[in-house]
Amino acid sequence: MNQQHNLAFVFPGQGSQSIGMLDDLAQHYPEVKQTFEQASAALNKDLWALVTESALEAELNQTHNTQPAMLAAGVAVWRVWTQHSRIRPAWLAGHSLGEYSALVCAGVLDFEEAIKLVALRGTLMQEAVPQGVGAMAAILGLDDDVVVDVCAHAAGNEIVSAVNFNSQGQVVIAGHAAAVERAMAGAKDAGAKRAVRLPVSVPSHCALMQPAAEKLAHALDNLTLHAPNATLIHNVDVLAHQTPEAIRFALKEQLYKPVRWVDTIGHMAHHGVSHFVECGPGKVLIGLNKRIAKEATHCSLYDAQTLNTLMEQL
Repeated sequence: MNQQHNLAFVFPGQGSQSIGMLDDLAQHYPEVKQTFEQASAALNKDLWALVTESALEAELNQTHNTQPAMLAAGVAVWRVWTQHSRIRPAWLAGHSLGEYSALVCAGVLDFEEAIKLVALRGTLMQEAVPQGVGAMAAILGLDDDVVVDVCAHAAGNEIVSAVNFNSQGQVVIAGHAAAVERAMAGAKDAGAKRAVRLPVSVPSHCALMQPAAEKLAHALDNLTLHAPNATLIHNVDVLAHQTPEAIRFALKEQLYKPVRWVDTIGHMAHHGVSHFVECGPGKVLIGLNKRIAKEATHCSLYDAQTLNTLMEQL
């Protein structure tokens, strides 16, 4: 095994799911379906059908289904890579839910336990805020501090806050639906290029998720966690934790505090990462990462062609 210190694998989260994701990779590599079969057995639910049958798209997009499906997808791609290449990244991270994929791939969490955990995480998040009560929106073209200020003025007696610092000029806000609408209007008045409501059922990473975080903490207490075998940067504090206690705390905090993605990618680039690989379906992160670490090389890994290209590059 050759661990490369200039290489980071990063894992996408909720929002990158789609019907047919990983279909091409599954046709060439049995590890994909094997991973989904293992996940399906853990949940007693056919996750592969969820991601391949168009009639189930609405079900796939339900938070408690999206989360295990995306975790299985990220781990499946990682397993294909590790079966067919000796090169390993010295750095790992995941955007929001993607952090759980990174934890599995770093050897911190057992895969089947992680599948059950994120299914529970999705259920707890939906229970904390009934559908329609909360909302999320992307604000494009404003500085971070302006978005934070807009949210503070829009909140009133409700909650709305900046929750995903995704790239320069792209911040996601979340909170009560009416407060999010007020913040969107305030952002446009402040000069935002766009303010776009996101098609999600829960307002992730804001204070409304704190009851879910407390319940998730109890589940985390019952899991065995190991020290990571690579440097894994956590969303909530942009630190690499080694002890189970610190990792549990970071995962609890992550549920109701912002995803600091700009800082995460910037931190890795500052410490010598020059090659970022988005490991999993979609191309959401590669677009963000290119705007953050402009001098680095960026690529996606999700099908046979991108796998072959990456092997040639590395």
